[in-house]
Amino acid sequence: MKICVVHNEYRHKGGEDLSVRAACELFREAGHEVIRFHRDSGEVDGPRFGKAKAFFGGIYSRASRRQMKHVIAAEKPDVVHVHNLFPLISPSILLECGLSGIPVVMSVHNYRLICPNALLLSWGQLCERCLGGREYWCSLKNCERDPTKSFAYALRNYVSRRGRFFLDNVTIYHCLTEFQRRKLISGGFPADRMVVIPNMARVEGAVESATAGGYVGYVGRLTPEKGISTLLAAARMCPEIPFRIAGDWSGARRLPGEAPGNVVFVGHIPASGVGSFYASSRFLVVSSVCYEGFPLTIAEAMLHGKAVVCSRIGGLPEIVDDGVTGLLFEPGDPEGLAEKIRYLWGREDVGARMGEAGKRKASREYSPDAYRRRILSAFESAVRIRSTSS
Repeated sequence: MKICVVHNEYRHKGGEDLSVRAACELFREAGHEVIRFHRDSGEVDGPRFGKAKAFFGGIYSRASRRQMKHVIAAEKPDVVHVHNLFPLISPSILLECGLSGIPVVMSVHNYRLICPNALLLSWGQLCERCLGGREYWCSLKNCERDPTKSFAYALRNYVSRRGRFFLDNVTIYHCLTEFQRRKLISGGFPADRMVVIPNMARVEGAVESATAGGYVGYVGRLTPEKGISTLLAAARMCPEIPFRIAGDWSGARRLPGEAPGNVVFVGHIPASGVGSFYASSRFLVVSSVCYEGFPLTIAEAMLHGKAVVCSRIGGLPEIVDDGVTGLLFEPGDPEGLAEKIRYLWGREDVGARMGEAGKRKASREYSPDAYRRRILSAFESAVRIRSTSS
C-alpha cells in the first residue's frame, strides 16, 4: 500500500510528532511505501513567514493544495493519512483529496475539530461552549489570552466547518479513545465513520522486570493544562518522598523556584534516555486537568512495569485501570493526589503488581503490532468506502 502521511510538526516537539514518526517507521517496516507531506511550525519564525501569513495560510493554503494535487498526480497514493494541518498546511488539501477520490484517514490527536484551541479548556477550566458550531466563544472568552489569536482560531474553525472541509472529505476519523469519539459525535461528526485505535508505544530497552525505583516520576510538558501546580502542591504535602520532573522548563523558569525541596527538575531527556528515567522511578504521575488525547508517557511507563497515578479525566481512565494498573484521583485535587502517592509509595508490593498488570495491558493493547493491524484495517475500510461511493 502507498500511504501519504500529512503532518504539520509543532514548534515544540511533543508526543504527537513522535507518534507520527513512529507510524511512518512502522509502515515502512511492514513493506508499505510512505510519502511524507510534512511542514514544520518553526518555519513561521523564518524570513518567508510572519504571523499574519501563517494565520491566513492556516485557514486556506493555495500553495498546500497545489502541492497535494502534484503529490496525488505523481505518486497516486492509495490513502492519505492526515495528522495535524495547522498552521502551514491547512484543510485545503482535503478538498484536493476529495476531488481526486483519494480516501482520507484522519488521526485525531486532540479536540481541534470541535474546539479552536484543541483543549476544550478556557482560562484553566474545562469548556465545551464551542461545540455544535459555536466557535465564536473562543473569541468572546479570549481563550488564548490574546484577542487576535483567539479570533483567528475561532475564524479558522468557522471556515472549516462552514466549508465542510472535514465532513465531506475525511473518510474515516481515527480517535484515540472512546471518550474522544463521544466528544466528536456530540460536536456533530458522524459516528459511523469513526474507529477507536489507541496510540502505540515502542520503547527501546524496556526492562524485563521492574525494580522498586527511588522517586516519583513525571515526564511531559510543563504547562498549566498538565496540572503541574497540582503536582507541586502534592509534592509539598509529601516532603519525605523524592520527585523528579522530566521536561523542558525553559518556558516556565519560575517553576524550580516555586517547587518544594524534594522536587528535582531534570530538564528535557532525549528519547534514548527516557527508558532509564522510567526504570529508575517507583511510579509515574500524570496530573492533567484537561482532556488529553492519548499520552504516550502512560503507555511507556506501563511497558517498563510501572504503575501510574493519573487524573480521572477524559479518556485517561480508559488507559489506567483504577486499582489494577494504577490509581486515579480527581483532577486539580492536590490532597487527593498526595494521598494516592503516599499510599503507593509505602506499598512496593502493590506498585509492583500494578506495574506488571500495566505491562501486560500495554504489551497487548498498545504494541506496534496491535496498532499496525488496526490502522491498516482502517485504511482498507477507507479504500472500500471511497471505491463504493465513487
